[in-house]
Amino acid sequence: MDLTILLLCVVTFVIVGYFYAKKQYSYWADRGIPYVKPKFLIGNLGGVGSSKHISEKLQDIYRELKGKEVFGGLFFLTDPTSIALDLDFLRNILVKDFQYFHDRGVYINERDDPLSGHLFSLYGQKWKIMRAKLSPTFTSGKMKMMHSTIIAVAKEFEKVLEPFAAKQEQIEMKEFLARFTTDVIGSCAFGIECNSLKEPDTEFRRVGKKVFEFTGLGLAKQFFLQIFPKIAKALRMEITDRDVTHFFMKLLRDTIDYREKNNVKRNDFLSLMIQLKNTGKLEGDNVDLGKITFEELAAQTFVFFVAGFETSSSTMAFSLYELALNQDIQDHVREEINSVLERHGGEFTYDACMELKYLERVIQETLRKYPIVDNLFRVATNDYQVPGTNHVLKKGMSVIVPVYAIQRDPEIYPNPEIFDPDRFTEENIKNRHPYAWLPFGEGPRVCVGMRFGLMQTRVGLATIINKYRINVTQKTPIPMSFSPKFAFLSPEGGMWLKMEKI
Repeated sequence: MDLTILLLCVVTFVIVGYFYAKKQYSYWADRGIPYVKPKFLIGNLGGVGSSKHISEKLQDIYRELKGKEVFGGLFFLTDPTSIALDLDFLRNILVKDFQYFHDRGVYINERDDPLSGHLFSLYGQKWKIMRAKLSPTFTSGKMKMMHSTIIAVAKEFEKVLEPFAAKQEQIEMKEFLARFTTDVIGSCAFGIECNSLKEPDTEFRRVGKKVFEFTGLGLAKQFFLQIFPKIAKALRMEITDRDVTHFFMKLLRDTIDYREKNNVKRNDFLSLMIQLKNTGKLEGDNVDLGKITFEELAAQTFVFFVAGFETSSSTMAFSLYELALNQDIQDHVREEINSVLERHGGEFTYDACMELKYLERVIQETLRKYPIVDNLFRVATNDYQVPGTNHVLKKGMSVIVPVYAIQRDPEIYPNPEIFDPDRFTEENIKNRHPYAWLPFGEGPRVCVGMRFGLMQTRVGLATIINKYRINVTQKTPIPMSFSPKFAFLSPEGGMWLKMEKI
């Protein structure tokens, strides 16, 4: 009898689940919105063992739906999700009608996972208040203050690369660059010498890797947190690995205690955060920004670290990859670097780095072709009447801005697979839609650390290109393919290149 009841419950559950999924999958058709037919229970983006990165899946959807409407439909498992297909529409989402789309819909649990409460993920008023407090810490003046620290790490980086260049030995460049940016961020964010350039297995490097690689149960957990956030919070689930949380919280407590007891002051991000924690003001500014708690300090410092090292190291790796494939462009960059250094006594001063305009175009073109934040996500906080249409995006509806797909759209960027820094001359930029390049997002939630990221990328690339010629090897990924197990765009099998001393 008990077995019969159990079987009946199972059958009922399956039948109800089947009809629920069928009903969900009729969502876009019922509203007359073009959409891509999903796989049953998997949707358009899922699939175990997929060989495609999510950015490439969204590119396929974008190409299939573009031109049919300003936005289209797809399904995340069984949940209907919208995708922006028109640049004016996404401008409304990111800027003009930002009041409807100020949240990213990322799982947060500040009670059990304090590091999750950072600026990237915060919602509504909490985000607005924290953004106002953090923006003054990323001004050009504050960036100039940290420049000398980046240069010091770059000089160590040059020493580490030298023996490999002398032997013209191929190296996995992305790992070396990640060690460079880990040391830069460790120094600029925490005032700590991570030494990952000399010791690749340091705790900082181990923790950094752990944050971004999703496999097996970890990936399943991420899906669960995003689909069932209320249940996850009730179960006190954490998005940050406990080892990572313990490492960062202890590191910050110990560092802050030491600085406060010994009156230590440094030109780094943590020093600015301590000022906000203790006084609510930044030295030299009279504006009362409001105090922050230790937990808030920890979350903002954490995201500065994890976002700063991975995005910049990947951008540099893809830049060097394209320069190895395009030696004429590499020569042009090197000539500019030599010319600028001559004017600045052979030193990569802050002003010298700002004068590297062609290198800046190379970085912009790299970020077009390989946007590290390859898609933007927003959630409607109220029902939204889509301008110029009869369609309404219901409260709670997610909107995906497929940055990777847009920036490889041949109607926006002719011959998008060709690497051409001249796409970013002032004239060409003016002739394009202002929302055709979105590697840092746009609008009020544009990346607050953009200046810092570009600065360390510029210094890292200039340091390498000034001393070494970059070449491809038999292991260089040609053509490029992306690993589906990483959150950001990352080359499958690594970025293998070799260097030759100039």
